[in-house]
Formats: sequence, structure tokens, C-alpha cells
Amino acid sequence: MSVERSSHPRSAGVTRDLTAAPGMREGRSMTEATAPPFEDELLERLRAGDEAAFMALVDRHGALMLRIALGHVGSRAVAEEVVQEAWLGVLQGLGRFEGRSSLKTWIMRIVANRARTRGERERRTVPMSSLAPVDEDAQPAVDPGRFRPADDPRYPGGWAVPPQTWAGLPEDRLIAGETLRRVRAAIGRLPPRQQEVIVLRDVEGWDAEEVCEALDLSLGNQRVLLHRARSKVRGELEHYLSDLGTAA
Repeated sequence: MSVERSSHPRSAGVTRDLTAAPGMREGRSMTEATAPPFEDELLERLRAGDEAAFMALVDRHGALMLRIALGHVGSRAVAEEVVQEAWLGVLQGLGRFEGRSSLKTWIMRIVANRARTRGERERRTVPMSSLAPVDEDAQPAVDPGRFRPADDPRYPGGWAVPPQTWAGLPEDRLIAGETLRRVRAAIGRLPPRQQEVIVLRDVEGWDAEEVCEALDLSLGNQRVLLHRARSKVRGELEHYLSDLGTAA
């Protein structure tokens, strides 16, 4: 998976967010989300064929578009084709864009839809013997063995093996290059929809409403996908960070 934003300061936010119970940031409703005022001028320039404005847009959003595409397709070359197709769709749709959402969420919705379509097309050409027998999105976010049984006399359904706390680890170790590489690798192994949500929420810092708009999700579905993604990434990091704590 692409790691173009490996040095982005928000990368550390993934680790910090994973140590907390996933929640939703309160904010404006989806129906109130509109394009920021500065986008009016940008749209005018784009519609007038301003090449500099378009290149600025590519520089701003291209890396994230490629990352979203890579979550759905099998190679970087195909992902780059998807991004090119998405940009063509952006140019063709500028005249119809009404600003009911921000420009960035509109662009990400285009690339996510095209990547999803391309990924489904690729999967139809894969031999049946290589297809996974289960729906990964339907799997438990946390190993059921970590919870007490329902008939436990004291804490039915409670934690038997609770999440490890990383509060005692030095911050420089939490944001070290190897830790962030493991975070990115763990994200890259998530199912595509979970990947999209955690990248936009925890790596890019988008609000829940923006993610729902870009990915055509309900708030509830977005919450579930984010919880599953965070739980799986946290689970993969537990052993590694536990070793760091032991060595500290």
C-alpha cells in the first residue's frame, strides 16, 4: 500500500486515536455541509480552464486519491489508472458541481466509486479457488476469546484479556518510524471500506460528516467501520508495543 504521507504529522494521531474508545466528533449535520467560501474562486478558475488551478488541485489531493484507489485494486499501476479516470470525471463534472459538499469530498467520492468498480471487476476475473470464504467486514473486531463468557458469575461478557495500555511508553517511541510503518502496514491489510474510513478519519483528520459524504455512508455505518478498523490495527500493534514497554 502507498505511504506517500508517511511523514505527515497526523500519522501519530492514528496511534493516539487507537488508544481511546472510538467515538464520533460532534459537528454540523450532513445537510448543512457546504463548500467553503474560498472554493468559489477555485471553481471559477477550474471551469475557465486554468491549468495552474487544476495542478494545484492535483498536488493537494492526488496522493490521497492514489491511496484510496490502492485499497481496492491489486497494483499501483491500476490504481494510477483509476486516479487518472477520476480526474477525468472531475473535469467532466465541474459544470454540474453545485457546491452542496466541499470540493475535496466530491473528488474523493468520485475516486472511491471508480476504485470500487475497478476492484469488483478485478475480483470477477480471479479464480474461485483463491477467493476468501468469509466476509472480512463481518468478522469480529476483537477476538471473542478475549471476553468473559456470558455465564461468568462476576463480569459476564467483560474483558478477560483487556487492551494493553501504552500510556507509560515514551512519546518518541510511539511516533518512531518503525511504529508508524507498522501502523501503515496494518491499515493496508484491512478490508477496503475499513481502510478508506480509517485513512480519512485518523490519517487525514476528516470529520465523520465529511467521510460519510465522500464514501456515501450513514453515520452509523461509518462508526462501525471505524471501530472495526481501529480495533484491528490496535490488535496488530499490541505485541510490538508491549515489547517496546518491556525494553524501556
